[in-house]
Amino acid sequence: MTQTPTRLPRALRLDQSDLHVFERPCDVGEWAIPGSFAYAGLDPARLEGKAQIAFKSAWLGLTSFGHTTLVEVAEVGEADFFAAVERLARHIEEAYSAPSFGQALAAARQELEDAAGLCEHKLGTLLAIEREPRDEGFVERFRVIEPARAGDHAKIWEITPDTSEDDPADGV
Repeated sequence: MTQTPTRLPRALRLDQSDLHVFERPCDVGEWAIPGSFAYAGLDPARLEGKAQIAFKSAWLGLTSFGHTTLVEVAEVGEADFFAAVERLARHIEEAYSAPSFGQALAAARQELEDAAGLCEHKLGTLLAIEREPRDEGFVERFRVIEPARAGDHAKIWEITPDTSEDDPADGV
């Protein structure tokens, strides 16, 4: 039996552009996957407008089944992981006519495990996806944007409340 992944991509929004460029933008904080299966059997050359932008650069959110441009590497609990698998399986069964829920569940689990495999980076690392059409279908590339190194350094000072009873403002 495979171990439940502890990290998954989570939808992120650095600005409002996703709200304008995608037909259905996903919400910040949704678990996400590349979602490339949605383009299987489609001719990318025939996509236009918002559908073309989604094909070229979007992740698939697992609550709204909308799109996001960026995701961050985030920790996922076991219950959230399995809830996302089940939501995706139901979506695959309904939207893509999977032969059975069992087969949809297996496909969904594989999609989430593959997405988890992209998250072998520091928490907070940003990931972007690029797809481009090829004669044999399309190719995907993932861009990694590492978080600032500031969190790696030791804390050298901190602010604490003053607990002394003498108040320097009293002139004592």
